Amino acid sequence: MSGKAKAAFIDRDGVINEERNYVHRIEDFVLLPGVVEGLALLRDAGYKLVVVTNQAGIARGYYDQTAMERLHDHLRARLAEGGVVLDGIYFCPHHPQGSIAAFAIECDCRKPAPGMLLQAERDLDLDLAGSVLIGDKLSDIQAGRRAGVHRTVLVESGHAIEASARAEADLVASDLLAAARALAHS
Repeated sequence: MSGKAKAAFIDRDGVINEERNYVHRIEDFVLLPGVVEGLALLRDAGYKLVVVTNQAGIARGYYDQTAMERLHDHLRARLAEGGVVLDGIYFCPHHPQGSIAAFAIECDCRKPAPGMLLQAERDLDLDLAGSVLIGDKLSDIQAGRRAGVHRTVLVESGHAIEASARAEADLVASDLLAAARALAHS
């Protein structure tokens, strides 16, 4: 045993909160049902809780990093009400077609690249081979694979899921709570 912690890497939009067009305002943030219970199950199963989220809206100039940080503070507060504390939130502000020059770049952190997971591994001393990734898009599953996580889970969050994502994921679950229940009992 390496002594390193295992993590549940969790995508944000469409997994933790409702998928809406570039959610960045607190009044547009809607926590999905069962999220607090699902995160608590994962924590109780020994996983560190790490959010990994692409935030192309920053590169596109729709909002800035301060607005995103306010939203993440709100997310932390909502989860804390249910007794859940996140171990980390990692985000990618980049997009090659962005309108903000500093963020309009190819990078190694935008999923499907594994950069956010690899940074969390270093920061939190994580065992990627014992970790899981829970997302709602093929790019999430690919980031998990490229980082070397043990299992990838695709959640059906109300939008169409690509057949290729279903085929590449180790497990498909209806939502975060169903995913957490499956992982906690495996």
